[in-house]
Amino acid sequence: MKYAPKGACMVISRRTLLQATTATAVPTALTGTAHGTRVPDTTPGRSPSSSLWDEFRASPRTHPQIPFIGRAGFDDGSTAFPRRPVRADVLRYGARPDGSADAAPAINRALAETGERGGGTVRLPAGRYRIDDVIRIGHSDVTLRGAGSGATTLYATRSLTDIIGPYGSRYGGDKSSWSWAGGLVWVCPRARYRALTGAIRAREWPFEGWTGNRRDQWRTLARVTSAARRGDLTVTVDAPSALRPGDRVLLQLSDDAGHGLLAHMCGDVEGAAGYDWSDKTKLLSYVPYERPVRIAAVRGRRVTLDRPLPLDARPEWAPRFTTLVAPVTGSGVEGLTIEMRETAQSPHLLDTGYNGLAMQCAWDCWADDIHVVNADNGFLLVAAKAVTLRRTRVSGRGGHHPYACREGSHDNLVEDFAVERPATPPPAGTQVHGVNVEGLSSHNVWSRGRMATGTFDTHRGLPFANVRTEITLHNDGAHGGDASAGPLYGARFTHWNVTVTNGRAGCVRIDDVAPYSATVGISEVTPFGQIDRPDFPGPLHARLDGYGTPAVTPPNLHTAQRRLSRGLPAPRRQGDPR
Repeated sequence: MKYAPKGACMVISRRTLLQATTATAVPTALTGTAHGTRVPDTTPGRSPSSSLWDEFRASPRTHPQIPFIGRAGFDDGSTAFPRRPVRADVLRYGARPDGSADAAPAINRALAETGERGGGTVRLPAGRYRIDDVIRIGHSDVTLRGAGSGATTLYATRSLTDIIGPYGSRYGGDKSSWSWAGGLVWVCPRARYRALTGAIRAREWPFEGWTGNRRDQWRTLARVTSAARRGDLTVTVDAPSALRPGDRVLLQLSDDAGHGLLAHMCGDVEGAAGYDWSDKTKLLSYVPYERPVRIAAVRGRRVTLDRPLPLDARPEWAPRFTTLVAPVTGSGVEGLTIEMRETAQSPHLLDTGYNGLAMQCAWDCWADDIHVVNADNGFLLVAAKAVTLRRTRVSGRGGHHPYACREGSHDNLVEDFAVERPATPPPAGTQVHGVNVEGLSSHNVWSRGRMATGTFDTHRGLPFANVRTEITLHNDGAHGGDASAGPLYGARFTHWNVTVTNGRAGCVRIDDVAPYSATVGISEVTPFGQIDRPDFPGPLHARLDGYGTPAVTPPNLHTAQRRLSRGLPAPRRQGDPR
């Protein structure tokens, strides 16, 4: 990989900015390099600003390199979670806070009864609760609340293999799907959980996404009849009678014979035209593309969505609205530690399922102040939509995925997170990835993070339009993903203000491997270790800005977009005044 020389962009350190003593503004200029690299604003005492941010503000829903993610997370990016009344205390259900007996039956009874009564909070007072089974949240509007991650601990004694059974891979071999699925605290609709675990015990492969254990279980509600563009809020349909304001439905796009949809996810970059998609069997199994959306308004045959289209809706891709698995909505997990019985880290892809928190077919849910210890996989978002993970942390022995986002997960937000250095050196044959995104997942955000190990794991499966911002990283992990999963990156990946403490470029500086991407405000880095080649030949239309200065303005892309989105015209909900 050939990087632009340091002289192609003025590099200003934090120390230089702080030591400056004059107050004369220096005009900003463009260098005219192939990547559009920009000479930073060198006004003393001010962080250099990015021309890309000015461009984005002019076209926030359709910028070619930066995705619109200002409304990622719970309730369109709300900074406050619901405080529901306490409806159950697990001590009254027989749970013991001294770890002397299995508390899982009592906790699960309290959660189920609270859900059946319409929701509320289940209180987990301070203590250490032994759990020999999965803790299941299968109802909407239920909060499991501990006394704080430093006060309440769930101590898991058994793995998911012990509890449910071996979970093989649909791609053959001896891989364990517990390497990327399931949690010992599992937020998942009750019927979906029963179908999943029943199929696993029967040694069958359950489909993990939004349309049930078989991809043909969904039902078409309406078909989009005229082309719409990425960024549009309104589409025209053939039969609007099945759609109502507030409905949660699935937008589906099928691919055409020439794989034009997949090329479009890559920004229609020229090199995608010659890419061989035919042997990408794992990637092709993810199609049709499925994105959960809410209906904001229906007027005649015009349907307005709650947020902009993430891709074009072209007639050749048969765009349609369909049914989906009824998701868990409005549920949360707060204030506790999930600690596993300490075992050695498993060889790569052979995890037994000492997994922390999983959110599956969960929409508008959250987790706050959660610490996961000694896990194979810390936090798993599987077919999750608009979930916020806030103030979360992974520590203890090493694990496979500290954070993973997969199987059509969209609009999720992970903020104020930490991945600690492993307490013991990882055994030979193991692998740590870091913050993972894969499987056509899009518009997910990792913000304000501290990673003492791992990397930015884009795990093939053509994820696109994802953001990592304001993160400090010791970049020592490796991305995964086998060749049948296709390209590493789709379009509009953005890395914004990333401090790399060990100077390694891989998976962070992506302007020479990711199409229509933006690498803005990262440390000066060097290629070593795992080095990737672009999937597509020719121009990638990627941008590099503020190289060597991980302190450009705005400091946090998500925070800035969140503020900007509050000022953008929102889609009118039916019944709103005109």
